Amino acid sequence: MKKTNSIIDTAHQTIELESSAIANLKNFINSDFENAVNFIFKSKGRVIITGIGKSAIIANKIVATLNSTGTPSIFMHAADAIHGDLGNIQKEDVVICISKSGNTPEIKVLVPLIQNYGNKLIAITGNPSSFLGTQADFTLNCHVEKEACPNNLAPTTSTTAQLVLGDALAVCLLNLKDFSSNDFAKYHPGGALGKRLYLRVADLIANNKMPVVAPDTKIKDVIVEISNKRMGATAVLENSKIVGMITDGDIRRMLEANESITALTAADVMSENPKTMPANAMAIDALHTLENFGITQILVVDETDSYVGIIHLHDLIKEGIF
Repeated sequence: MKKTNSIIDTAHQTIELESSAIANLKNFINSDFENAVNFIFKSKGRVIITGIGKSAIIANKIVATLNSTGTPSIFMHAADAIHGDLGNIQKEDVVICISKSGNTPEIKVLVPLIQNYGNKLIAITGNPSSFLGTQADFTLNCHVEKEACPNNLAPTTSTTAQLVLGDALAVCLLNLKDFSSNDFAKYHPGGALGKRLYLRVADLIANNKMPVVAPDTKIKDVIVEISNKRMGATAVLENSKIVGMITDGDIRRMLEANESITALTAADVMSENPKTMPANAMAIDALHTLENFGITQILVVDETDSYVGIIHLHDLIKEGIF
């Protein structure tokens, strides 16, 4: 069994080697990269990304990133392409071919076929002098000096470089498209990320009870209202307007400060001019408000400033937003 420090040293060396190779990529960002990005941006077609082996796996990930940031893309395996999948390529599509060596047999067969279709070809390769690099319309250099593999064989550093170059393409296109968080939400409606982008406060309080008392409500009844509605607080309304708020914490402090609570009313305990949150605000904004003020719930109002409910930190946790 290898010593622990040897394992840790190997991990450190791998990370250092790959991070150094990634940092060096910026030296390869040239006019071909800029022209490739602009061509994709202006294209009316899709981006077809192809590769073989580990490069095919990287191609799949780049496709996913482009699709999620507003650039329609599909994956086409290089081996399948020459056995029928070339039919995926439409007239205005742009093809990106990923290959470390740029000289694999499948690539040498595929490139002339793409050229016959008349589509623009972008190469992502570690060997710009290769068949792929010299035949492409735009060549993006992702050369690495050494794989992290001690035998310098297993694709490690090279595939990381391909991935980062693909990310750079996607982010440049995202910026050119002025792709906003609202656009992002359209493509990510599921999961916690999607909820952060489209859920509003009104969505979260729809099924919550609305605790409410008047300023002259006896404290015993205030406690019952808070307990029954299970929101950890209640609004205090006078003439349908919010004049205060009472939380569990206010009740505890009141009990500590008073031997008898019989004569006390909501007005004696409530916090005046409590903070509120618009019902149409984003749920993520509610989270930021709760965090900024160090509170666990906040009153919610509609466009007329009328009380419509309470949003609690637990509502955000339950939806995976916190």
